[in-house]
Amino acid sequence: MQMMRAEPDFDAYLRQFEENYEKLNYSGNLSSKVLAHSHVVLEKAFGPKDHFSKVLEIGAGSGQHPKSVRHDFDEYWVTDGNDRMLDQARELLGDDKRFRYQVEDARKLTIADASFDRVIATHVLEHIVHPHDVLREWTRILKPGGTLSLVLPCDPGLAWRLGRTLGVRKRATDAGLEYDYWMAREHVNSIFNLVTFINFYYEDVAETYWPLRLPFPDINLIYAVNIKV
Repeated sequence: MQMMRAEPDFDAYLRQFEENYEKLNYSGNLSSKVLAHSHVVLEKAFGPKDHFSKVLEIGAGSGQHPKSVRHDFDEYWVTDGNDRMLDQARELLGDDKRFRYQVEDARKLTIADASFDRVIATHVLEHIVHPHDVLREWTRILKPGGTLSLVLPCDPGLAWRLGRTLGVRKRATDAGLEYDYWMAREHVNSIFNLVTFINFYYEDVAETYWPLRLPFPDINLIYAVNIKV
């Protein structure tokens, strides 16, 4: 009787992912430039005259997003479920006293209601089951009139799948990662479903598709949205 392959070691995958995170995602090649530019796209709505007193980023990883933030702030909480990724963020962001670092589960935050003026999550929601519940959890910690800011890949749109095949997939495979398997495990939410949830739950939605701007995920790579709640 034919047996299934053994389940891959998730902890070993996480260690490989952490060790190769910057090389895979921000190493200067075309797909890395797309990922880096997604942070810029989200922040184009703001400028130096805008001010958010308290900002919280969910799933911040190695701390790439703050480099693209254009508005002023008093506190910026960098949170992630992995404390080793937060170590990378500390090293990248330096000794700026406005930054605070905290381990948080994106699905259930240990943060009081109405605590923050802006909540940011870039390339996070596609990884989490029950995203409709998670959106409610993220909205819970926003002050009235606060802003929820999201970046999502247009996965499984045609342009995204083509770009992934031509770009990061080879680098991940060369690094020893079972890329296709882990993407199937990690990217559990379709961009088509996530956009449907966002437009169902919220009224004040300012969304941007990139690079072609037309509101069709199949021909774009990135979806960015700032939501007033």
